[in-house]
Amino acid sequence: MIMVENTWLLKQLKMEQVDTYISEIKQANAIFLIAAGRSGFSMRSAAMRFMHMGFTVYFVGETTTPAIRAGDLLIAASGSGTTSTIVKAAEKAIAVGAKVIAITTAEHSPLATIASHLVHVAAAEKEDHHSTRSAQYAGSLFEQFLLLFNDAVFQTLWQSRQESAEDMWQRHANLE
Repeated sequence: MIMVENTWLLKQLKMEQVDTYISEIKQANAIFLIAAGRSGFSMRSAAMRFMHMGFTVYFVGETTTPAIRAGDLLIAASGSGTTSTIVKAAEKAIAVGAKVIAITTAEHSPLATIASHLVHVAAAEKEDHHSTRSAQYAGSLFEQFLLLFNDAVFQTLWQSRQESAEDMWQRHANLE
């Protein structure tokens, strides 16, 4: 069931949104990612992979995260598109001239409305208790898809850069 639901979601993606997502990552001076809860775990994984590629990447809320600036990119993931801390961060990013990409299930949410670009994920919202889009609990499908989607984006970026795994390994954590 989980794989079937994720495969269905993949087929719902608008490729022009994905292409814009990849293009904005490539052009950004620095990339900031924000999400809460389990979505935050998925987005932290994306931050790590983007760092492995050599991008300057920060996860919002960590103590070493600097100020966002014009020319930077905020990737904001919120299933509902209404999480107040995420919407506020997007507003602040826009105010300083950074671009914002919203990844959300809610195309007309506050986050989607203010974002420079949108990646719409047609997953169930976490309070869909009637299993209309997913048989899984709460926002599980959205959170899973965030991880898989960003890993696919990473793979696409890696292939386009023609950088060896050995080169990227030099940026892998070595204090573990």
